Amino acid sequence: MKRPVAVRLCAALATGAVAAATGVALSMPTASAATTGATGYATQNGGTTGGAGGQTVRATTGTAIHTALCNRASASTPITIQVEGTINHGNTSKVSGGSCNTADGVIELKQISNVTIVGVGNGAVFDQLGIHIREASNIIIQNVTVRNVKKSGSPTSNGGDAIGMESNVRNVWVDHVTLEASGGESEGYDGLFDMKNNTQYVTLSYSILRNSGRGGLIGSSESDTSNGYVTFHHNLYQNIDSRTPLLRGGISHIYNNHYVQLNESGINSRAGARAKVDNNYFKDSKDVLGTFYTDAAGYWQVSGNIFDNVTWSSRSGDNNPAGPNPTSNTSVSIPYSYSLDGASCVPGVVSQTAGANKGLRVSDGNCTPQTPTPTPTPTDPAPTDPVPTDPPTGTNLSIGAGSDGSSKADGTSYGNVRDGSMSTYWSPSGSTGSVSVKWGSATRVSSVNIREAAGATGAIGSWRVVNHDTGAVLKTGSGAGVIAFTPTTLSKITFEITSSNGTPRVAEFETYA
Repeated sequence: MKRPVAVRLCAALATGAVAAATGVALSMPTASAATTGATGYATQNGGTTGGAGGQTVRATTGTAIHTALCNRASASTPITIQVEGTINHGNTSKVSGGSCNTADGVIELKQISNVTIVGVGNGAVFDQLGIHIREASNIIIQNVTVRNVKKSGSPTSNGGDAIGMESNVRNVWVDHVTLEASGGESEGYDGLFDMKNNTQYVTLSYSILRNSGRGGLIGSSESDTSNGYVTFHHNLYQNIDSRTPLLRGGISHIYNNHYVQLNESGINSRAGARAKVDNNYFKDSKDVLGTFYTDAAGYWQVSGNIFDNVTWSSRSGDNNPAGPNPTSNTSVSIPYSYSLDGASCVPGVVSQTAGANKGLRVSDGNCTPQTPTPTPTPTDPAPTDPVPTDPPTGTNLSIGAGSDGSSKADGTSYGNVRDGSMSTYWSPSGSTGSVSVKWGSATRVSSVNIREAAGATGAIGSWRVVNHDTGAVLKTGSGAGVIAFTPTTLSKITFEITSSNGTPRVAEFETYA
């Protein structure tokens, strides 16, 4: 695989400076972005919610991830798995159970549904270990790094794909991940993001794919055209030889991506594929769009793209680049709503948002020149019980506010936690869940008081208090009572129950300045 020359490395490293100069406008997803924030084609076919409404567990090994899957009541029981640390071959073993089908040496999401895997704390790295999604649906992977997965040499995992999907996969959202290799096929690596054998309704967003011979593909051969309805937006593709992506049949929407140093070819539309390619920024690259290495033509609709130092080879035989000056040869209708950043803003937007451990930051779609508010990567502080104090004095800001949550048991309501009455309450539909208080404008909060309903004292186990605007964890602990934290200005605050000793019943979620 070709290596970047020094000037290109400098240009890539300067991307942050470009972002600072443009001052692009960014917005922060809510703390539940991992379960409620899907975009693109992943919002279709019933939507993609992952493990929303289910139990949340922590895992620091691959075996623990498999154990969490296998401990569910069924293969479709919702679960969110928070991952921290390095996941590798040494700590990833097969686990058996009626709700799972796992294997050694790979994170196996096989014949299951309703799962979220999200990196937390100091980050999650899948080192030389791929994530395999097979005969599965409603899967979210967020805020993780997957690196150096090989198909040859040692060790091998997942056929050399960082993330691979195949065999009747539906509704997958991969967001804010970093996928990287250290070479091409000759060095033992394959694709970073592959979809095969009837995989549909997928979105890859705000992610980094770099230093690989192959970015990824849709369809394993010219006859594997049952895949499609895939969205790629706000991703960085850097130092990739080809397949950014390779499309064989189906429909794809490719917008607001930043492509830097595509060495041989870029978006390769083949075998009747149709791609809508909007407002992307291509830099220091070759043949970034076209039909390559086949006579089975594909098609594209182009608008608003910027081609910065892009070279185009001549058309001949099975090499048919779309440029120079690419024009549309098809029309693609997009069924979902989306906001386009101007292509000139894309390098700055993507540099500040794409990849793992970026605080799940997203663009507001306006490219308005303003300095975004710095937001830390979501972390989980060391658990601490609430300081035993008397109920806080002052006005309960929850009265008159709004509320929502992850789920509610029959006969309960989110609004019951802010009605001032101890005789009404909210319960999640399971043993864990979250409830939020929200305001129409930014409100300063420094403490909350969680009051359990009569007969439910002690049911609440561990919890997190989350700034829903940014995803930042304000406090963790266990048991109900007064919870104080650093004064924070926000529009929505969430109390998330992560374990319980019975059926939680929150009568009041009081908030104080």
